[in-house]
Amino acid sequence: MLNNIGLPGLLLIAVIVLVLFGRGKVSSLMGEVGKGITAFKKGVNDGDKEDDQQRVDKARDVTPEEAERKNV
Repeated sequence: MLNNIGLPGLLLIAVIVLVLFGRGKVSSLMGEVGKGITAFKKGVNDGDKEDDQQRVDKARDVTPEEAERKNV
């Protein structure tokens, strides 16, 4: 269904949305969408950092306790 929409169709839709909602409303909406995308990317990056930190913590704790006592 959406395969037939070309550049003229997209421009027509953009003009209709602009007329219906006004420039200020569309501008603020796009600003909110941008903030949402930025927050999503930050959340994904924070989650990846937490996963990496957990892997590093697990990798450090590989020595058996008895071997640690003998070395001390």
